[in-house]
Amino acid sequence: MSRKIRVIVVDDSALVRSLLSEIINRQRDMECIGTANDPLIAREMIRELNPDVITLDVEMPRMDGIDFLGRLMRLRPMPVVMISTLTERGAEVTMKALELGAVDFVAKPRVGLSSGLNELAVQIVDKIRVAAVAQVRRAPVPRPAGAPLNPSAAGSAVPAAPTSAATLLGRISTEKLICIGASTGGTEAIREVLVQMPADSPAIVITQHMPPGFTTSFAARLNGLCQITVKEASNGERILPGHAYIAPGGRQFHVARSGANYVAVVDDGPPVNRHKPSVEVLFKSAAAVVGKNAFGIMLTGMGNDGAAAMKEMKDAGSYNYVQDEASCIVFGMPREAIAHGAADEVLPLTQIASALLTRLRGATDRLHHRI
Repeated sequence: MSRKIRVIVVDDSALVRSLLSEIINRQRDMECIGTANDPLIAREMIRELNPDVITLDVEMPRMDGIDFLGRLMRLRPMPVVMISTLTERGAEVTMKALELGAVDFVAKPRVGLSSGLNELAVQIVDKIRVAAVAQVRRAPVPRPAGAPLNPSAAGSAVPAAPTSAATLLGRISTEKLICIGASTGGTEAIREVLVQMPADSPAIVITQHMPPGFTTSFAARLNGLCQITVKEASNGERILPGHAYIAPGGRQFHVARSGANYVAVVDDGPPVNRHKPSVEVLFKSAAAVVGKNAFGIMLTGMGNDGAAAMKEMKDAGSYNYVQDEASCIVFGMPREAIAHGAADEVLPLTQIASALLTRLRGATDRLHHRI
């Protein structure tokens, strides 16, 4: 039997430390090897015990979890699962934690802490297991406050796409639709793609596995970084070029047609592949409704959600990009998409947007010559 996953729990609440330790120690494949009530104690414990994963609270004495995470990921990158309170500020801080390199997060209940954490036990240990096998990367150098993030700053392979009419995408943008699916590690992977998209990009629809209460902050953060408009999808709204629509946490999201337009459908459908939102739901609708006018993109994530539906998209005529293993935090969903025969191209994350734009511009040039 392989070695157990060794976990350190960092939280200023004695109750949370006790509950998380108990949940972890109930698992046959993991053990809590220590707990710390603040980051300074945790720092020494990490040096001494060399854990495989740490769980980290956000608000703690002496140094908050975000400051500690930033230092940790620059000096000693390791898998971290954030324990975040489900509040507006908690959601914003969680997005920052994922940007700094946290693998994933768990939304800690504000009331009924004991029963709430035990109800989340399966989710907590699943995320610890994923974190233990994730490819963790050193955190980026902090940007000055208010400095815009662009593809060059993010280390992308191409410069920011021009916003002028020179891109000529407008003529085909109304009929094309770009569909993105992602899970663990996906928030930063999605950012990497979206910041390279020009203002006249075709519409983009996105399912990122995320619980209720966090997708609003996720969309707002991306909207402040991108040339396109990024928003949380609303039921019944028209899907417009130059916009990206993110599936709301805890809801299902798919696309439908209303005359010549694509529209968003957001509902309370059941989980699919254990997920809500599910990539399978979005991609299956794209196969049925968008067909050859769709582009599929499968990014980092654990499991197989969306792989079968991405093959349906390909069979219906879409052109699909899949993130390669070397650039994934977790290669599960991309691996399954490849295994299903759904991929047209398998590329490093930094090359996906440029490859897509090159293909879109080629289609525009062909249309221009016909005209």
